Amino acid sequence: MTVMLLLLGLALLLVGAEMLVRGASRLALATGMSPLVIGLTVVAFGTSAPELAVSIGAANSGAPDIALGNVVGSNITNVLLILGVSALIAPLIVARQLIRVDVPIMLGVSVLALVLALDGGIGRIDGAILAALLVGYTLLQVRLGRSDPAAGDTALDTIDGPPRGTRAWVMNVALVVGGLALLILGANWLVDSATLIARQFGMSELVIGLTVVAVGTSMPEIATSIIATIRGQRDLAVGNVVGSNIFNLLGVLGLAAVVSPTGIPVSPAAVNFDIPVMIATAVACLPIFFTGHSIQRWEGAVFLGYYVAYTAYLLLDAAGHDALPDFRLAMLWVVMPLTALTLAVVTGRHLRSRAAPPTNTPDGSP
Repeated sequence: MTVMLLLLGLALLLVGAEMLVRGASRLALATGMSPLVIGLTVVAFGTSAPELAVSIGAANSGAPDIALGNVVGSNITNVLLILGVSALIAPLIVARQLIRVDVPIMLGVSVLALVLALDGGIGRIDGAILAALLVGYTLLQVRLGRSDPAAGDTALDTIDGPPRGTRAWVMNVALVVGGLALLILGANWLVDSATLIARQFGMSELVIGLTVVAVGTSMPEIATSIIATIRGQRDLAVGNVVGSNIFNLLGVLGLAAVVSPTGIPVSPAAVNFDIPVMIATAVACLPIFFTGHSIQRWEGAVFLGYYVAYTAYLLLDAAGHDALPDFRLAMLWVVMPLTALTLAVVTGRHLRSRAAPPTNTPDGSP
């Protein structure tokens, strides 16, 4: 019965997110918002609505570890799993704005979350600061969209045309309201069942939030990015992930801390391991994104491999398995250095190729 409730909760989250994104996107187009703003705010924020509903529900129901684990786990899942799988399907194109603006912002707010958590919790004032930064980020996107209204045209390909007439407006508002209602109901079922499962298997609420709940609430991002990749809208696949990660940290974590009576307590395990892993995934995006403005298949395979290793570490840690120390040493002294060396070599080659003078053909033409 508990597993059934978990599955029903996930199903309602998916259906509710689809309704919310569809209705909100149509309404945004009708108000004249640029495609760039729609792709990086409405679509990205809409697919993060399950994380918002789950984290606020968890904070209100006395399960703050699930609220924090959901945000951190979703961000790690978005980069390692979603971009990894999408890049394996086809190399991903990275827009220049993402490299220059959004990815650095994602890295910055990831570090900010760690700084705020160092005292053992993210209080209401911290949450208000994060929420205020989300408002600033949204206004920045509006400004950038106005300066380049043609940017992000591919976002329109996944959105139906703008509503026409009063009946269409009413239908789209109903989609938004109905989607929110399903999200709230699904979030409550998911949090209740996930908490019960965690206790039955002896797993901490943080681990269940980092794995089961994180993957479940990331399903809209997974579906959006994979479908966008298959349809050839690969820049949208990357923008959806980056925008969702920023919204998770600023909006989801911020609002969850504001509505929680005691804020969001942060365990030493999250400060010492999970949040640094989240920051590391954001750092890994920088050299991969700016070298060639794309994510190649082998880079996607590296991301996916790291996600498998991270999940294995969480499960071994939760079970107290004897192999955990050896696994940790292998990650710290073998896998991580090799990956860092590979990224350094790729970055060095890219910088040298840009600094090298252009070669001329025998006839003297460049």
